[in-house]
Amino acid sequence: MKKLFLASSFSDVADIFADFEKDLNGKTVTFIPTASKTEKVVFYVKEGRKALEKMGLVVEELDISTAPTAEITAKIKNNDFIYVTGGNTFFLLQELKRSGADQILIDEVHAGKLYIGESAGAMVASANIEYAKGMDSAEKAPDLENFDALGLVDFYTVPHYTNSPFKKIGQKIVDTYSDVLNLSPISNHEAIAVRGDEIAIKRN
Repeated sequence: MKKLFLASSFSDVADIFADFEKDLNGKTVTFIPTASKTEKVVFYVKEGRKALEKMGLVVEELDISTAPTAEITAKIKNNDFIYVTGGNTFFLLQELKRSGADQILIDEVHAGKLYIGESAGAMVASANIEYAKGMDSAEKAPDLENFDALGLVDFYTVPHYTNSPFKKIGQKIVDTYSDVLNLSPISNHEAIAVRGDEIAIKRN
């Protein structure tokens, strides 16, 4: 059964996550901060990590832009959960594809491993990330040949909806794409919980 927890700001919805996945203590999580590598503002990476550790999870970091293939495969396959932080969605997708981590992630999630995606990590779970252009710069991923993403869900998360500094751009994405894509806009205090065919937006 597919299990995903998609958020805008994980530290703001950590209590919802603890309710969604109750068996946490001592579990291992592969923590992928790669999307943040191109960004100046990265406080959310530390906050997300802290929130996971506070819940008793053992965090193992994995930067897929620098790690060798064997390490990527081992960490994604051996740990209990996968956590992908926010940052630049296009750079994240470029590195997922370049490293081959994309297919490993897809296989593991389809086999039932829990995927936690924050902001860029949530957007990349959709089928295609072209809609993210307003929020992120595609120029940070010069080697990305197309915008086809992981396709783990059949909707498109719009993170930070109604939250500054993304208020205007979040609304613009909704106005531009709501007729053509199945959008799921969420604020920083909401998360999308996916369990098999059940999809629910949770708020705190």
